[in-house]
Amino acid sequence: MQIDAYSSQEAKAFAEKWLPAWTGNNPELLASFYTEDSFYSDPVIPRGVQGKKALLEYFRKLLAKNPHWVWTQTSATPLQDGFVNFWKAEIPAGDTKVICHGICLVQLRQGLIYRNQVFFDPSELQKRSTHL
Repeated sequence: MQIDAYSSQEAKAFAEKWLPAWTGNNPELLASFYTEDSFYSDPVIPRGVQGKKALLEYFRKLLAKNPHWVWTQTSATPLQDGFVNFWKAEIPAGDTKVICHGICLVQLRQGLIYRNQVFFDPSELQKRSTHL
C-alpha cells in the first residue's frame, strides 16, 4: 500500500517557502499557507486551535512577540498527506539567542496545510523569556 506523502525534496521545497513566513511579524502571510479548516497545536496550546480565523488570532499574538526568530528545516520524513518536519529555530531572548530543535507534523491538502502539530521542549525558552 502506497501512501500519499511528500518526498524529502517536495518537503524541502515547501519548507523553503513556508518557514520564512514565520519570521517578520506577518501573520496574514503565514496563515495563507493553511486551509480554512486547519488544525494547529504546539506546546503552548496543546489542545490546538481549529480554523483559519482562530489560527490567525494566535499567529498575530505569537509573531508579534517573536518577529526576529528564524526557522529552518533540518530534514524531513514522509507522512500521510505530507511530511514530518525536523527543524531548528533561533529565537532571540533578551541578550541571548535560544536554539530550539523540534519536529512538526505537516499534512497538506491541495498545497495548503490542514494539520500542523508542533513538538519541542519549551523549557529553555520559558526560562529566558516570555516569548511563548
